[in-house]
Amino acid sequence: MGLWDVVLLNVVAIVGLRWLLTAAKIGPQSIFLWVLALVVFFIPQGLVVAELTAHYPREGGLYVWTKEAFGPFHGFVSGWCYWVNNLIYYPSLLIFLAGNAVFVLGAGAVGLKANPLYTAVFSVAVLWLAIVLNMIGLRTGKWVQNLGAVGTWLPATVLVVLGLIAGIRFGSSTDFSLSRMIPDFRGLDTISLWATMCFGFAGLELASVMSDEIRDPQRTIPRAIVISGIIITGIYILGTGSMLVVFKSGQVDIISGVVQSIGNVGDRLGMPWLLSVIAISITVGGVGGAGAWLAGSARVPFVVGLDRYLPTAMGRVHPRWGTPHIAILVQGILSTLFILMSVIGSSVKEAYLVLIDATLIVYFIPYLYLFISLPTLRFRRRRNVDPRSAMEVPGGRVGLWLTVSAGFGATLLSIILALVPPKGVTDVWMFEGKIVGETALLVLVGLAFYWRGRRRAAE
Repeated sequence: MGLWDVVLLNVVAIVGLRWLLTAAKIGPQSIFLWVLALVVFFIPQGLVVAELTAHYPREGGLYVWTKEAFGPFHGFVSGWCYWVNNLIYYPSLLIFLAGNAVFVLGAGAVGLKANPLYTAVFSVAVLWLAIVLNMIGLRTGKWVQNLGAVGTWLPATVLVVLGLIAGIRFGSSTDFSLSRMIPDFRGLDTISLWATMCFGFAGLELASVMSDEIRDPQRTIPRAIVISGIIITGIYILGTGSMLVVFKSGQVDIISGVVQSIGNVGDRLGMPWLLSVIAISITVGGVGGAGAWLAGSARVPFVVGLDRYLPTAMGRVHPRWGTPHIAILVQGILSTLFILMSVIGSSVKEAYLVLIDATLIVYFIPYLYLFISLPTLRFRRRRNVDPRSAMEVPGGRVGLWLTVSAGFGATLLSIILALVPPKGVTDVWMFEGKIVGETALLVLVGLAFYWRGRRRAAE
C-alpha cells in the first residue's frame, strides 16, 4: 500500500458517521467536545503512533511495541484485546448499517430497522462479504477499503453542503450562540459523551499493524497520519454542525439520523432520490470500515499465533492469497455469534448501545499500553541509537510526558465512563451485566490461551 492507500485506510477505519449522531444528541456543545477530544486524545495518539512506527516498523504494531516494552505477557494481553474487540465492534457497526440500509428500499421499509431478525440477517451477510474479500488478499481488499472511504466522504460532504444550504434557506434548527456551545461538565452524560467521542477518534495505529505490507512505512505512516487527521477532524466537526442545523438535538435518531437529515433537506429541495443514494453510500462505507478492521486486526492473532500463545493454525498463511485466512475465518465465526447474542433479548437500539460500550472498554486496554510503551522504549532506545535518526514527539521530555499523560488520562477516563448506562436504558442491571460479562469473558479466555501456551512451551 502507498501513501494514499494508507490515508484512505485511516479515514474509513476511524470515521464513523454514527459518532456524528452520538454527538448531535446533546446539541451545539458537542462542537467544543470534539475539539477537546482532538487536543487531548487524537493528537497525542497520532504523535505516539508516528514515533513508535518510525522506530519499530514491524508487522503487529501495537502488540510488538507492548511486547518490546514490557515483555510477552503484557504483549499478549494488548494484542489479544486489540483483536477480540473487533468481535464486538463488527456487530455494533453492522447494526448501524442495517438501520441505514433500509432507506435504500424507500420509506415503506423504514420499519425494518427495528426488526431484530432483519438486523441479524443483514449484519451476518455483510460481515461474510467483507471476510471473503479480505481473505483473497489486500490487493483486492484494499479496494474495498478505498471504496469504503469514498462511501464515507460522500455522505459526509453532502451532509455539510446540505446543512449550509438549509441554514441559508430555511434557518438553523439549533442556536449556536457561545453560551449554548460551552459544555456543562457537572453532568455525567456530557463527560460520558466526550469519552465516546474519543473512541470515535481512535484507530491511527491500524496501519502500523500491517507495516510489512506498506511501502516505506517509516515515512508513509507518519505522513498519512497528518493528512488523514485533518480530513477526519473536518468530517466530525462540520458534520455534527450540519446535523444540528437540520434537526434539534432531541430529534436526532442514534442509528439513522444522518440519512434522515440528508433526506429531510433533500425533500425540501425537491431531491427525494437523494435519500436512497446516501443510504447506499453509507452501506458501502460501512462495508469498507468492516473490511479495514478485519484486514488489520487479523494480523495480530497471526503474529501472536507465530509466538505460539494461540493455536498454531492462527499463524497459517493461505498458499495462494498470502493472507492469514484462519485468523480471518475465526474472527468471522466468533463475530457472527456475537451478532446473534446481542440482538436476542434486546431492542435493536439497546443492543447497539451495549456493544458500543463493551467495544470501547476492550479496545482501550491496548491504548493504555500504547501510551506507556512510548517513554519506556524511548529511554531504552537512547542508550543504543542516535535519537535524531527518526522522528520523535516534539518538545523533549516535557512534550513527551504531556502527550503521554493526556492520551493515557483520556483513555482511562473513557474506560471508566463506558460503564455508566445512558438515558433510556430499560433494565440497568441487564445492561451492565452484558457489558461487564462480555468484557470479562473475552479477557479471561485470552488469559487461558496465554497460560496454556506457556505451559506447552515449558514442556
